Amino acid sequence: MMDFNLTNLSSSSADGQEEKHVKVLILGSGPAGLSAALYAARADLAPVVLSGLEHGGQVSLTYTVENYPGFPEGVGGVQLVELFQKQAERFGAQVEFDTATEVDLSRRPFRVRTYNTTYLADTLIITTGATPRHLDIPGEKELTGRGVSYCATCDGWFFKDKEVIVVGGGDSALEEGLFLTRYAKSVTIVHRRDELRAGAVLQKRAAENPKIKYLFNSVLTEIIGKEAVQAVRIKNVVTGEESERPIDGVFIFIGHTPNTQLFVGQLEMDAGGYIITDKLMRTNIPGVFAAGEAADPHYRQVITSAGMGAAAAIQANHFLDEVSDETESGKAAEKSKSGDFVAEGLAAEKV
Repeated sequence: MMDFNLTNLSSSSADGQEEKHVKVLILGSGPAGLSAALYAARADLAPVVLSGLEHGGQVSLTYTVENYPGFPEGVGGVQLVELFQKQAERFGAQVEFDTATEVDLSRRPFRVRTYNTTYLADTLIITTGATPRHLDIPGEKELTGRGVSYCATCDGWFFKDKEVIVVGGGDSALEEGLFLTRYAKSVTIVHRRDELRAGAVLQKRAAENPKIKYLFNSVLTEIIGKEAVQAVRIKNVVTGEESERPIDGVFIFIGHTPNTQLFVGQLEMDAGGYIITDKLMRTNIPGVFAAGEAADPHYRQVITSAGMGAAAAIQANHFLDEVSDETESGKAAEKSKSGDFVAEGLAAEKV
């Protein structure tokens, strides 16, 4: 009997779009996705990675990553992503610069449609990440990575003895603000309301920290600078008065939006839209796994996302092994039944 290898075979769908069958399809090319690709490739699963619109995820926007093990002098975010990808590709992973536009998880293989191709995937690993909410004001986009940051843990070290602003009034804003006091000369919390939304314990800790100051009923309307942040324009929402203030850095913590809209109604999510997984990165649909910031509203670090991606790939491999064993058992059972039928027929003929 011939043994057909169905890995990454191509055909055409009814609408003429190319179809590809893959064992492991990974959505997202950040640390979680590329780590999953590495582990799946080393398991000889020939994974395909769809890069998404933002190749490399949020880390690619970070000028220097200083807290990833193995790089004592730090490493550029773009460079780190390139190293992740190069290592995964070395073992057979395929990275496609394409984006999923439709997903059908109602049956296996799962159908994932992109702008160019329809993928039929035996397993799916979702690593689509989360996007920090932006202020959407002049200067924010242009100065991201040049004094505008969405991660104090990533970039706080660069603001030693500097004056920084933290925008936000929730737990994240105060947690990150307290972290920044390890380095910054002063941290000013700018909040649009007249009181914070953070928990009482965090508010108490912040109130006791001499480096933390507050600017209530205020919003940023512009971030000013050429090569780096130099100042901000602040508006008092009560009086309408605007003023300009010199500053070295702006950290924005007004929440994250997980990039999980494609899976609404198909996967279980929490109130914030994060995909719910168990400790083995499994979602509510067998064969579908999630890792990184699409499933992590807490840590949002390169190292934790990479670890989750590796775990998801390991579990995807186990899932495929289990499915294969069940298929073989089913074939054996059918063969046994067929043999019994033939034997019974021969016995009847002899009678």
